[in-house]
Amino acid sequence: MKIFPDKLEDQLKNGLLPIYFFSGDEPLQLGEAADAVRRAAREQGFTEREVMHAEKGFDWNELLAAGNALSLFAEKRVIDLRLPSGKPGKDGGAALAEYAERPPEDTVLLISSGKVDKRSQSAKWYKALDKVGATLQVWPVDAADMPRWLDQRLRSRGLQPARDAARLIAERVEGNLLAAAQEVDKLVLLNGAGPISAEQVEAAVADSARFDVFGLVDAALLGDASRVTRMLDGLRGEGVEPILVLWALTRELRSLADMAAQIDDGKGIDGVLARVWGKRKEPVKAGLP
Repeated sequence: MKIFPDKLEDQLKNGLLPIYFFSGDEPLQLGEAADAVRRAAREQGFTEREVMHAEKGFDWNELLAAGNALSLFAEKRVIDLRLPSGKPGKDGGAALAEYAERPPEDTVLLISSGKVDKRSQSAKWYKALDKVGATLQVWPVDAADMPRWLDQRLRSRGLQPARDAARLIAERVEGNLLAAAQEVDKLVLLNGAGPISAEQVEAAVADSARFDVFGLVDAALLGDASRVTRMLDGLRGEGVEPILVLWALTRELRSLADMAAQIDDGKGIDGVLARVWGKRKEPVKAGLP
């Protein structure tokens, strides 16, 4: 069955399923979901754990053998399978489907995977896992949703944030979810549970933004002067050479000049932007005359 990250804890309280398949390319949420299953398993007496890494060259017979093998002391166990690519391949798909047909008793198979595409979600192995267990996908939190995500996380830690508190943290961490989570934990340690103001956040939260030259270019294209200034300060603090910043800006100006020439020649804006990566279309369009 498909479940969402915010419903996982409720499901675990109702008892462990034989299989959990967690996928996505956002490491914090993926790791926390896996931690929740491992924690619930320990609380329910699953004291044995075997970790497998399904990388290139992995023998999928090892998974089937582990499923068929009895624990030496008949202990409940967790098979912790890591699938970084999100693609088990033909042999892996067959092994997962076979495992799901007869999941062993007193065993939880926990699979942490990279992003799984739509085609793989229609595959026999994925449907087999979903039928007997739980499948969960995590997604990156975009800038627009970050304040809401932070507000929920603050409240889940016992804090009662003022209206601007979550927004202020979101501004400081610049989309870095791990940094955001660390800042929330730090606020709990510094202030304890209860109300927390924007001023308290201002005093406690470090500027953990992941500044990079390409992000700087996009901020400049969007005309966000305050963010450009903040990012330049961050790049300077990280010791980034000025020549690298100049290269990125010059490269973008040349690209914009080329696209502007195509528009002048009669090519439509959609056609010009067709070669631009999805998330960059808005800033590039803003930078065009």
